[in-house]
Amino acid sequence: MKKNRPLSTQNQRTIQTLTPQIAATCGSLKGKYAVVLDGGKTTIYISDKSREAEIIERYQQRRPK
Repeated sequence: MKKNRPLSTQNQRTIQTLTPQIAATCGSLKGKYAVVLDGGKTTIYISDKSREAEIIERYQQRRPK
């Protein structure tokens, strides 16, 4: 017969296995594309490479001359 354990104890193993996976992706640049702006002074990372030209154009319009 199985021991009846509290629900929190049963979920603890699940939480412990998911935490390293989540922590590894926080701040990760995996799957991101670098966009170099302002002659290399500014670099941003985007997830959609097709928007690269749009972002460069917007940055140039917002930049004070």
